[in-house]
Amino acid sequence: MLAAPINPSDINRIEGVYPVRPQVPAVGGYEGVGEVYSVGSAVKGLSAGDLVIPSPPSSGTWQTYVVKDQDMWHKISKDSPIEYAATVTVNPLTALRMLEDFVTLNSGDSIVQNGATSIVGQCVIQLARFRGIHSINIIRDRAGSEEVKERLKAFGADEVFPESQLEVKNVKGLLSNIPEPALGFNCVGGNAASLVLKFLRQGGTMVTYGGMSKKPITVSTSSFIFKDLSLRGFWLQKWLSADKAKECRDMVDYLLCLAQEGKLKYEMELVPFDNFHTALDKALGKLGSQPKQVIKF
Repeated sequence: MLAAPINPSDINRIEGVYPVRPQVPAVGGYEGVGEVYSVGSAVKGLSAGDLVIPSPPSSGTWQTYVVKDQDMWHKISKDSPIEYAATVTVNPLTALRMLEDFVTLNSGDSIVQNGATSIVGQCVIQLARFRGIHSINIIRDRAGSEEVKERLKAFGADEVFPESQLEVKNVKGLLSNIPEPALGFNCVGGNAASLVLKFLRQGGTMVTYGGMSKKPITVSTSSFIFKDLSLRGFWLQKWLSADKAKECRDMVDYLLCLAQEGKLKYEMELVPFDNFHTALDKALGKLGSQPKQVIKF
């Protein structure tokens, strides 16, 4: 293995609160990138020196050497940036699938999301922009929020609002020439999810893919009766288990190509393995808001 990220779901697996748990004893990590060291005599199509990722992703990437069957590995371009190859499967793929799987969006339409500074959020902004889709982004109130706003706008965000700015009756009055969104993404829950719902147009859909606040989603009766909103969920692991290996690899190649061309970017910090204690603290939020931690072996 060359590099592997620390994702929230990795922590949840270790805590024993994730729906799918590896058989113990187990090694952490679910995605990453490696270089082929050696192959068995019957292996064709892979050779020493090839750059590979586990696809679909699988447990055990937080270690220096991994032995798995040939069909578990997907060969990628040697020009792929290591940190993007290590992180392409879980977050960027989630962003891509959510944009394509729930509502038919056309150029000129819009989406709304909370958790806009997450990697999924950053990818949603950029992938939406490529399709001519406007993005309305909700961020937490915190020191430096103006700087965060500018960073997201540089990614292509049309509107960025701190939560406190949305404590008004008519949030749509804050939108200039952007149509009401038909699709919203929620990875926070609690009040942040309610703010996404406030923006949605009649018959809109909110897709939940995380719950960082650990607070439930509360929906008003009127949202269901008068706005006819739909609430859906997305779990990448379930999507991947539905015999999607080929489709997954095609999309990974597409996303890596965007990253290689500098068209898809997100904030990461490459950390030497010796500093994994600090990386873990950062990933757990003990040191404030931090970029995605990617362990380099």
